[in-house]
Amino acid sequence: MNLRVLLPFQVFAAKTGVTRIVAESRAGFFGLLPHRLDCVAALVPGILIYETTTEGEVYVAVDEGVLVKTGPDVLVSVRRALAGTDLGRLREAVEKEFLTLDDNERNVRTVLAKMESGFIRRMAAFHNE
Repeated sequence: MNLRVLLPFQVFAAKTGVTRIVAESRAGFFGLLPHRLDCVAALVPGILIYETTTEGEVYVAVDEGVLVKTGPDVLVSVRRALAGTDLGRLREAVEKEFLTLDDNERNVRTVLAKMESGFIRRMAAFHNE
């Protein structure tokens, strides 16, 4: 398989000869082998594992995103990614960096939610007039 891990502004990894991939969705972990049917999955923050004959198993900490498999090509598009060989440190990075929203992002989400609810209330009032 051909694996490409895409970040918003760059290609994080482009690998050929991938023999298997393990990723995590909301439903749990799932595996991809070369002859699996095409699929799309929403990924949660966690560890993506892929294996090649030359590198062996490689671990990549990924933020939430999307995985698309079409034929031999697998595209993984995520917000952030970190590669490493120490699985414990990668798991810590996921918990520390990906699962914890910083204060600015939390504030922006709160303001947007208030704006959306206000907009919906005004549209409902307009519709009822």
